Amino acid sequence: MSAQAQMRAMLDQLMGTSRDGDTTRQRIKFSDDRVCKSHLLNCCPHDVLSGTRMDLGECLKVHDLALRADYEIASKDQDFFFELDAMDHLQSFIADCDRRTEVAKKRLAETQEEISAEVAAKAERVHELNEEIGKLLAKVEQLGADGNVEESQKVMDEVEKARVKKREAEEVYRNSMPASSFQQQKLRVCEVCSAYLGLHDNDRRLADHFGGKLHLGFIEIREKLEELRSSPQRSNQDAAGAIPHLRRRSLQRVEFLASCPEGGETWVWPDLQLGLWLINKRNEIRNV
Repeated sequence: MSAQAQMRAMLDQLMGTSRDGDTTRQRIKFSDDRVCKSHLLNCCPHDVLSGTRMDLGECLKVHDLALRADYEIASKDQDFFFELDAMDHLQSFIADCDRRTEVAKKRLAETQEEISAEVAAKAERVHELNEEIGKLLAKVEQLGADGNVEESQKVMDEVEKARVKKREAEEVYRNSMPASSFQQQKLRVCEVCSAYLGLHDNDRRLADHFGGKLHLGFIEIREKLEELRSSPQRSNQDAAGAIPHLRRRSLQRVEFLASCPEGGETWVWPDLQLGLWLINKRNEIRNV
């Protein structure tokens, strides 16, 4: 991106679509269904994972920093309940990721050599220490980049202690297996981003993984989803105000709901009244 394009993007983000009187950019509003609500809340996976091994490409919905600025300005005076749309989006994305993780685990279980539960527990201990070392090394690099040398040295001392524990755990694991089997690379799947991690990965590989954009991006997405799920319950007045918005948004989904089998509703609705309204609407369609 050129310096001019970067300046234009910064102005868009600060001032919105009307920053230079350009009315053509105002043909689409931030409330339009074509606009990505996750992008407005700065949590769209297409943005967060851009440039990583799991780059999702361009989002099918509109992304525009100027529209985000418009939304941030307007949301100071009115609640648009876009958090609900973003939560739906992130829940679907994370559920898909977790499914891939389970598939990868099953594939590993089928392809890797069978080991006893006792040996598996010892290998898991090595994996846990690998993860601890990787996270600490990523933290050391971040502290060093921030110029916090003293704190970085303290964390490095923790790394050395973890390395000692890892060597001890590897020795215990080695003594419990034949030499030929120990040399085989034992893999596990990262629970956060579904990448593969090796039992014998070196420190550089561990730091690259746990401090990498992909892993940190998934942490950001998961933390944002938890934030949306655990946000304080709105007052009854706010909840009542959300129902008309959700009804309008959900009318486009009613036909799909009508095709679901009885008891097959899997959506998590934030308001019981809305859920009952949708089910009644589904039943009305079936009776036509």
